Amino acid sequence: MKIIEAIEKCKDDGTFPFFSIEFFPPKTEEALFNLQQRIERMSQNLGPLFIDLTWGAGGSTFKESLELSSWIEQYSGCEVMMHLTLTNISLDVIDQALNKAKEAGICNILALRGDPPRGQERWTHSVENFQYARDLVRYIREKHGNYFGICVAGYPEGHTECSDIDADISHLKSKVDAGADFVITQLFYDVDVFLKFVNKCRESGINCPILPGIMPIQSYQGFHRMVSMCKVSVPQYILDKLEEIKSDDDQVKAFGVEVAVQMCKKLLANGIQGLHFYTLNLERSVTKIIQELKVVKLGREAPWLRPANRHQEWVRPINWSKRPKSYIERTTNWDDYPNGRWSDSRSPAYGFSFSGTNVNYTNKQKEALRAIWGNPLTIKDISTVFLNFLNGQISRLPWFEEQGLQTETLMIKDFLINLNQYGLFTINSQPKVNCASASDVKVGWGPRNGRKGGYVYQREYIEFFCPRDSLNVIKEILDNYPTISYIAVNILGEEISNITEGDVIAMTWGIFPNREVLQPTILDPYIFKTWWKDEAFGVWANEWGEVYARDSESFALLQNIRNNYYLVNVLENDFVEGNLEKVFTEALGSLTKL
Repeated sequence: MKIIEAIEKCKDDGTFPFFSIEFFPPKTEEALFNLQQRIERMSQNLGPLFIDLTWGAGGSTFKESLELSSWIEQYSGCEVMMHLTLTNISLDVIDQALNKAKEAGICNILALRGDPPRGQERWTHSVENFQYARDLVRYIREKHGNYFGICVAGYPEGHTECSDIDADISHLKSKVDAGADFVITQLFYDVDVFLKFVNKCRESGINCPILPGIMPIQSYQGFHRMVSMCKVSVPQYILDKLEEIKSDDDQVKAFGVEVAVQMCKKLLANGIQGLHFYTLNLERSVTKIIQELKVVKLGREAPWLRPANRHQEWVRPINWSKRPKSYIERTTNWDDYPNGRWSDSRSPAYGFSFSGTNVNYTNKQKEALRAIWGNPLTIKDISTVFLNFLNGQISRLPWFEEQGLQTETLMIKDFLINLNQYGLFTINSQPKVNCASASDVKVGWGPRNGRKGGYVYQREYIEFFCPRDSLNVIKEILDNYPTISYIAVNILGEEISNITEGDVIAMTWGIFPNREVLQPTILDPYIFKTWWKDEAFGVWANEWGEVYARDSESFALLQNIRNNYYLVNVLENDFVEGNLEKVFTEALGSLTKL
């Protein structure tokens, strides 16, 4: 979705104010990994309208900006806006960037002239009549029509190279007239300066949204360096206070949060409906500001995180609920995504690509993961790892892409702990839900269409690994309950099930105003015993096992589980009176606690 459309939707739905956050591509692989985790946390915990990613001077981060923008579009659940500059790069490079962005589903560009590359005092244009941001805006519109949403930069105190503010606003109007949809401003610290700038823009005929750029003060030296470079005026009280606390980094950050909160409150009180935060790739200050402003946008459209470039997708198998990135990678080549009901998964249209679960950890990563998972030598050691995860003593488990437990998992945490104490190693689960409000903070979800109301439902479900002798005991108990369905399969594909071939079961569904019934999560037995089975078993040796030497006892133990255990899923069709915990308590009475 183009950001201008999302802004208009906020207006239609009455969901102002909104906010957005900006990052830049880091220089190392380790820093990139850490930033990706930070982006995931901030997007899921705060709910920005979009994420903005910068572009290095002279196209110096061409590859990094494109790859990280694509990753954000695919995995964060937020729209991404990628910067693009024309300084010191050829038209061919600009074409490549736009085409690759389009291929990745990116449909928002911040068009800038750009700064000169590091080490150069002046910028140069590589193409005649292609010197300013307006030329880039015009070119994008001529080449790609309305595919891209386009943002441009505004300067509340005038660009450093411009003679006066009126001339600068005239330049801004030329960018908007060339096809820009909205404006994000350079940082400022005097709100009155920004408000005056907006009024002048309106008087000049610039009627598109203008978002204020907010850069929290993170450090004394960094602040002075930035305001000097951008020639930004700063209220005297800010300068005086910073001088007083400049030797205490924590006080500087806390003051930076206080200043930003005061600025934002004044902006919102004066009718500004959106805020843009320059994070400098840092998390805490911006998070505190957004929380204090109470503009956090929580609430899920679906029970799973939907990529920004898959707005039509509404149905997924439940098995990948803890591994959404893996599911996205498997289905990235699909031309169409299920948006109503799940069709026959044996159809060629549902080809799940799979390149295996092999990962290549660095020695440093292996060492860090061994510190988390230990060096298991017995089945009880394996049980301890799962229990430590459920109890919050460790934050990672190989089958979980996200760190820590989901909120709804905490509802059945004691049940899951009990299962793992008996050697039933749980990797997927959901509690039963009967007519919960779509706004419920634990299990709620629903379309963001501005309408209130809606109710959600879930069948209770657990998925676990266990040895064959334990499965025999469990099956004998389950067969006494006609509302319970189950499938068990081993690595060889040998199957035990009471579900009819071809059945597809809705696991989560919702009733919403003026909508047909939505069923975003399903269980497809065929998918479970083919595509998911291979991935889930593969994690034992190819992900967890990758942490250990191939000739180690720990690797041999994990390989033995992979080769001899069954993967089992059990669901309770009675979402009103059913109780899997009660049923399994009966079964566990015949098993031995580890």
